[in-house]
Amino acid sequence: MPFPRTSGILLHPTSFPGPDGIGDLGEPARQFIDFLVDSGQEIWQILPLGPTGYGNSPYMSFSAIAGNPLLISLDLLVEQGWLSPEDLHHRPGFDLDFIEFDRVMAWKMPLLHRASLNFKAHASLQALTQFDSFCHNKALWLEDFSLFMALLEANPSTVWTDWPKPLRDREEEALQEAREALAEKVYCQKFMQFEFFRQWGELKAYANQNQVQVFGDVPIYVSFNSSDVWAHPHLFQLDAEKQPIAVAGVPPDYFAETGQRWGNPLYDWKALEATGFVWWIIRLREGLELVDLMRIDHFRGFAAYWAVPAEEETAENGTWVEGPGAKLFLAIREALGSLPIIAEDLGDIDQDVIDLRDQFNFPGMKILHFAFGGGSDNPFLPFNISPNSVIYTGTHDNDTTLGWYQSAPDYERERLHQYLGCNSADGVVWDLIRLAFSSVANQAIIPLQDVCSLGTDARMNLPGTAEGNWTWRYRPEALTSDYSDRLRALTQIYGRYHEKPAPSDAEESASDRA
Repeated sequence: MPFPRTSGILLHPTSFPGPDGIGDLGEPARQFIDFLVDSGQEIWQILPLGPTGYGNSPYMSFSAIAGNPLLISLDLLVEQGWLSPEDLHHRPGFDLDFIEFDRVMAWKMPLLHRASLNFKAHASLQALTQFDSFCHNKALWLEDFSLFMALLEANPSTVWTDWPKPLRDREEEALQEAREALAEKVYCQKFMQFEFFRQWGELKAYANQNQVQVFGDVPIYVSFNSSDVWAHPHLFQLDAEKQPIAVAGVPPDYFAETGQRWGNPLYDWKALEATGFVWWIIRLREGLELVDLMRIDHFRGFAAYWAVPAEEETAENGTWVEGPGAKLFLAIREALGSLPIIAEDLGDIDQDVIDLRDQFNFPGMKILHFAFGGGSDNPFLPFNISPNSVIYTGTHDNDTTLGWYQSAPDYERERLHQYLGCNSADGVVWDLIRLAFSSVANQAIIPLQDVCSLGTDARMNLPGTAEGNWTWRYRPEALTSDYSDRLRALTQIYGRYHEKPAPSDAEESASDRA
């Protein structure tokens, strides 16, 4: 579906400032939304919100639906009464610019466990009723997820296929014994999801009240070491020992000479189709409770996907295999209605991918970093794109615009200078921001790193590498009025600004009470 002409900022919540070593859903998140409003921006794009595993990648989560407990604000838990102020008196001295995930885990997880015990012991009847209602409404995925995470906690550094065979194969007697033996850990997992969804729901409501839409991200694949694969092995291409037969990736491309071997298990699309694609329908239905719009990552995998034999160390020797195509999205549309989906249509794209995208009128993505490596027929140049697109300077997988410019080949820089009509690097980052805003694309999204003109040190992810990614954070003083003024001016000049309706009397009264 096409979207109105708007603009926004790409920033994952882990990048918020704050005292606990990682961004969370507390006050700095609201301050960022206020910055969006002051800047005339109507979209906040995020990365996947799931609990992360190896490498801390949001694209390698323990669940396709659950939330990341590290995003839970400890300060809000104090406000709720589940932690005391004294619990936070001895906060470690965390790095202000980068996330130290191991230290953050060691600090936050015991406190989240303590909060769950306090909740269980002291919550009011109303709060307990809300918790029970949440667990009932989310049982379809929460029961499996909470037990899976409790089992991982009890068996650290393992994959579910390493568990005793009765647990690996989900024999009911073994599952029940585990639920009883790990009852406290299971309860803690459920509490953390309850609190994540509560805090996120309040934050999203704050964004929506300020006419800011949350633009989420759905990875096409799930992690092998996830509750999804453990609970639904028949939906994936696994052998008799529950090991992947082939894994996901992409062939050699701009990002990696030997391709990218992601390692995710591939779907058994025939088995999914036999169920009416119900797993995907549930996944997107739950996701649309958390966000207003959603990007589906690696959209080309629905037309055809790159299957890498599991024993291969790189992705070079994979093969293209036909995907589910339109059948999947027809089933989703029939179940959920009109789909607010953006297709991540980057990479090795052929006509089948374009036809599938256009059949459902999904906007595609255009990246300005890719626009200056060829001639005037380059499909990423602004005059070659269609309005039903989302244009970016770069995404989380790209270098920052300053870093890209500084490391680009001379001929790309020269093409950029010719296009912009300038001969120097001065202001090149904001020149590209202006170029994105002035384009015909209905939506323009800028990473916050580019708003702040930061270099490669602020890059979020380097595809094909497993370490050192996803760690960047900004400091509170980064969100200046100068940036707000410049963004708002561009938004107004290029027709992306919409006057906010005056608050109703009820909203003003609620604001006064707050």
